Amino acid sequence: MRWDNQRLSGRSGAGAGRSDASAEPAELTLFGLDACARTFDTPEFRGMTFYEIHAKSLLNKVPSAARVPFDWTINPYRGCGHACVYCFARRTHEYLDLDAGRDFDTKVIVKVNAAAVLRRELARPSWRGEPVAMGTNVDCYQRAEGRYALMPEIIAALRDAGNPFSILTKGTLLLRDLDLLREAAQVTDVGLSVSVGSVDADLWRRVEPGTPSPQARLRMVRTLTDAGFRVGVLMAPILPHLGDAPDRLEETVRAIAASGASSLTPLVLHLRPGAREWYLRWLGREHPELAPVYEDLYAAGAYAPAAYRKRISATIALLARRHGVGTERDSRRNAPHRRAPSS
Repeated sequence: MRWDNQRLSGRSGAGAGRSDASAEPAELTLFGLDACARTFDTPEFRGMTFYEIHAKSLLNKVPSAARVPFDWTINPYRGCGHACVYCFARRTHEYLDLDAGRDFDTKVIVKVNAAAVLRRELARPSWRGEPVAMGTNVDCYQRAEGRYALMPEIIAALRDAGNPFSILTKGTLLLRDLDLLREAAQVTDVGLSVSVGSVDADLWRRVEPGTPSPQARLRMVRTLTDAGFRVGVLMAPILPHLGDAPDRLEETVRAIAASGASSLTPLVLHLRPGAREWYLRWLGREHPELAPVYEDLYAAGAYAPAAYRKRISATIALLARRHGVGTERDSRRNAPHRRAPSS
């Protein structure tokens, strides 16, 4: 089994959790017969299973072919309780012999020794202190983080090593770690970004059922901005024929501008294998009239046609200028310094 040599043995359940190898043998043997898998019956975790493992490494090298502006990532979790129907990371669950649909939303792998492993890796003579990105696969501030609290020690390890890092999240739990982030920003570069694809409440509830509301995320942007951070907003994903009407786009950009965001980056939905099947299945249930439209729009692959993406980007750029995202006023507030100021 792919993760069998990382299993966590001999740990008992805690709190409202339970560990019962006879109850769900198929799940509990995922990482070996003595793996620790606990199903929580508390309201906030009902229906979810957490697989606690000992990871061998935490710093992940990004393949050179990837179209991303970073070379290293940290992923303390696999799977995500946000349950976003479009999540591009869904297929990664198939590497664990789990499915990219319901399993991805409800069966979360937790690297309980993440901080200890990270400190060891950051101390290696071969490590050159390269920037590290978090939240680029699954959200490191998903609901499970409220129970496991892996991020404070991860941030502390990066702070102590003076290692630059960035975080992208939909999770307002990040504010719990604001003091740590400020401390880290005194010794290294700290980049913070928040994802808000639309402020339409009905659309949010249907496509991102496990996330904080867009309004709550934008309040977090304001809090972080007022604390001295330059906070970018990733306006993603923009859903064709669901969230791309001009009035909806302007409503979202207006709200982002009001939050004090220092920048705005639009990203149209892309449908990689795993995410594609799950999203189109959802679309067939919720908006069957759009199913053939999407089949045509994404006929050539994971990305919408270039002309459509360029049109959306141009529209967002115009709206951002109109509403003052990243204006001189916001630049002065966020000050173009390397690090967030001390309190």
